[in-house]
Amino acid sequence: MTDTGVSIGLSRDEMAQRAALDIPDGSYVNLGIGIPERVASYIPEGREVIYGDPELINAGKRQVTTVPGAAFFHHADSFAMIRGGHIDLCVLGALQVASNGDLANWSTGAPDAIPAVGGAMDLVAGVKTIYVITQHCTRRGDPKLVERCTYPLTGQAVADRIYTDLAVIDVTPDGFQLVELSPGVDYDYVAERTAAKLLPIATDK
Repeated sequence: MTDTGVSIGLSRDEMAQRAALDIPDGSYVNLGIGIPERVASYIPEGREVIYGDPELINAGKRQVTTVPGAAFFHHADSFAMIRGGHIDLCVLGALQVASNGDLANWSTGAPDAIPAVGGAMDLVAGVKTIYVITQHCTRRGDPKLVERCTYPLTGQAVADRIYTDLAVIDVTPDGFQLVELSPGVDYDYVAERTAAKLLPIATDK
C-alpha cells in the first residue's frame, strides 16, 4: 500500500503463480499451509510435479483432485520421505526470514501465541531446497525480512529463495540478493521495507 492508498505488488495468487514457475519438472514437492497451498494451482502446463498428501484434502484442509499417477500413503511414510531426503523442494510461509536464511514460521514467542510448528522443522532439515512465500511486511507494516530473527526459529540457514508481494529475493552468503521486482515496484521501495541489507539486482558487466 502506498502513501496514496493505492495497492502495489502482487496478490497472494500472483505470488503463488510466480513461485510455481521456478519449480523444476519432475520435482517431489511439499507445500505448506496458507499461500504455499495455492502454488499447486499454477504449475505451468506440461510440467509434472509430485505432491505428497495422505488424504483427499491438503494440509490446509482444502479439497484436492487426483491426477493420473497420484498415490496415497500413511502420514508416517510422508515423514520418512522428508527425513530420508527424498523431497526435492518445499514451499513454506514465514513470520520472519533472516539475511543468513534463518526461518521463523511457527510462533511469535508471545505468551498467548498458539504454537503451530506442524512438520516445518522436519521439512527445513530434510528437504533439499526451501522456498519461502510471504507478504513482505506484516499488517502493521513491520518488515518480515530481517537481519536476525526475533521469533523462535524453525531452522537455521535453511531458506534459499523468498517470494513476496514486492520481489523475488535469494539468500546468499552476502545476504539478501534481489532477483526480480514485482510490477510497479522499485528497488528503493523494497529496500525501505527490508530490515537488512538488500543487494540490488546483479547486472552483467
